[in-house]
Amino acid sequence: MSEPKIEGGCQCGAVRYSLGGEPLMIAICHCTMCRRAHAAPAVAWAMYQQGQVRFTQAQPRLYASSADAQRGFCEHCGTQVSFIASFLPGLIDISLGSLDNPQALTPTLHYWHSEHLSWAEFADDLPRYPGLPPVE
Repeated sequence: MSEPKIEGGCQCGAVRYSLGGEPLMIAICHCTMCRRAHAAPAVAWAMYQQGQVRFTQAQPRLYASSADAQRGFCEHCGTQVSFIASFLPGLIDISLGSLDNPQALTPTLHYWHSEHLSWAEFADDLPRYPGLPPVE
């Protein structure tokens, strides 16, 4: 039996992607930049090797959200779908909210919890890291 195919895309359907293999990390980010980029109290991401992610329709448009990072979004509807950074070479984060089935991947930790909003607490027992989690 083959693994279920994980696909996703933007709200209007212009940007579509397919994910291959297991993600390196699935986490909820509380950093200020993610919150602002998504207009949300936190953002759930799945981290993959860039070769595991294939954009099957339009490529996301890139926005340099800092000197070190770029966020990918649909230029038509504005949906945020990806994040790449110079401090994470060869890796790409895909927003869980852009998955066709967001239930397919479950976060295992919180990072940048030092910047979380006090009124946005998650009722879980996942580890919380004040910044980026340790990379094995």
